[in-house]
Amino acid sequence: MGKIKPKQVKRGIQELLDAGIELSTDFEMNKKILGREMPSKKMRNKMAGHASRHLKQKEAELASLKK
Repeated sequence: MGKIKPKQVKRGIQELLDAGIELSTDFEMNKKILGREMPSKKMRNKMAGHASRHLKQKEAELASLKK
């Protein structure tokens, strides 16, 4: 079982994706992108990690549907 992320992290990532901010599956790249937006280092890292994991899962779902 994985760790449960707070609603604040999940909502924040969804709002950023809806706003058109391009995030990637790379944690380090997401940290740099969110570094401009987030005042808190801890929250930035949580959101960057959740975003990368979320996007990797979406890619895996799309790949499995194409088979």
